[in-house]
Amino acid sequence: MSKSKPEDQKQLRRVVYASVIGSTIEWYDFFLYGIVAGIVFNTLYFPSDDPIVSILLAYATFAVGFVARPVGGVIFGHFGDRIGRKSMLVLTLLIMGVATVLIGLLPTYEQIGIAAPILLLLLRIAQGLGIGGEWGGAVLMAYEYAPKEKRGYFASLPQLGLAIGLCLASGVTAIMSLLPDDQFMAWGWRVGFIASILLVAVGLYIRLKILDTPEFREVKETGNEVKIPFVEMIRKYPKNILLGMGARYIDGVFFNVFAVFSIVYLSRYVGVERTDALWIVSIAAVVMCFSIPYFGRLSDKWGRPKTYAIGALALAICTYPAFWLMSSGSLPLIAIGIIIPFGIVYAMCYGPEAALFSDLFDARVRYTGISFVYQFSGIFASGLTPIIATLLIDRGGGSPWWLCAYVVFAALVSMFCAMAIKSEPVGKLATTNPAAVLSK
Repeated sequence: MSKSKPEDQKQLRRVVYASVIGSTIEWYDFFLYGIVAGIVFNTLYFPSDDPIVSILLAYATFAVGFVARPVGGVIFGHFGDRIGRKSMLVLTLLIMGVATVLIGLLPTYEQIGIAAPILLLLLRIAQGLGIGGEWGGAVLMAYEYAPKEKRGYFASLPQLGLAIGLCLASGVTAIMSLLPDDQFMAWGWRVGFIASILLVAVGLYIRLKILDTPEFREVKETGNEVKIPFVEMIRKYPKNILLGMGARYIDGVFFNVFAVFSIVYLSRYVGVERTDALWIVSIAAVVMCFSIPYFGRLSDKWGRPKTYAIGALALAICTYPAFWLMSSGSLPLIAIGIIIPFGIVYAMCYGPEAALFSDLFDARVRYTGISFVYQFSGIFASGLTPIIATLLIDRGGGSPWWLCAYVVFAALVSMFCAMAIKSEPVGKLATTNPAAVLSK
């Protein structure tokens, strides 16, 4: 793409806006569920005499969403590589939005019995399918439209959707938590889910106005499509897939420990008000809106694997101090223990991540490739983390140190995998000249 062409620049801006707004809606919907799971769904949909069992059952439906994500990634990745990125982005947004609104309208266990948790599970699966196809398409639109020397920066911009979506989800829940507990449990928690219909309408309006990427159009025009992208991905890039999933490990673990489980930990074990915990996480998400593009841009200078590896090491170093501060019970110290590691250090991995994974695959299988790497690894990296965290904290009698050890382990695994990506010629080739891959 030539930077001198005004129309190209206009289209790039439109793509970035569409990717950021769309991914914001998707992550808002997805994380609203995660935040509410441990404080509402455990009581209203999974009642039990043992509160730990109720929380684990609620988080199990949270984990199921992550199991559905790679399925959605493969399905929508297949058609995204065969038909186009844009059409899949519109479809995934609709699926996610409808599922979220229906969760907000779903009767409780007390009202309809066992049908309530079953329907909740099915809607969670629909959410997982939607986000499974959403992430890959959103980052690819920005990555493939961007100038080659700025792909780290532009591919990091859709990643802002995670921070903005989390901020909105935490903020809405915090505001509704100001209601008396009986009103919050009766109807207050539903407001955020039902309100997402407005965000979906805005997202669809913007996404319908964008065009498919130049790289995908080149693949179509030259007849280089792959019949079954998933099979081609497995055959051609097995090592890249494993390294990508290993690098993704700390992303999923760290995010879900600090953004999802920390709210339950602080309110249940430290004695912090739920509203205070939600506001602290929201502030960290606001900070992340600035740190994500900064580290995305930095990865264009340092290289994606190097930036990511340093970020993973930094997360390992800051985990124990962060939980020591959180365990203090002091709100200023708790804020420092969340905002610095989560709002700043975590972005050193999450900012360059989209471009790092996109570099691993050529354009013919890139949608399928990055979706599979990101979403399949999310089963163990993200979906199981709240359950693992709950068990480790409970077995430790409320102590967070075993959980910290798990986070450090994940960070070191990701660091070594990111360092190994340095020697991958496919990544370098895809970054410098994707068309060369197509000509092989």
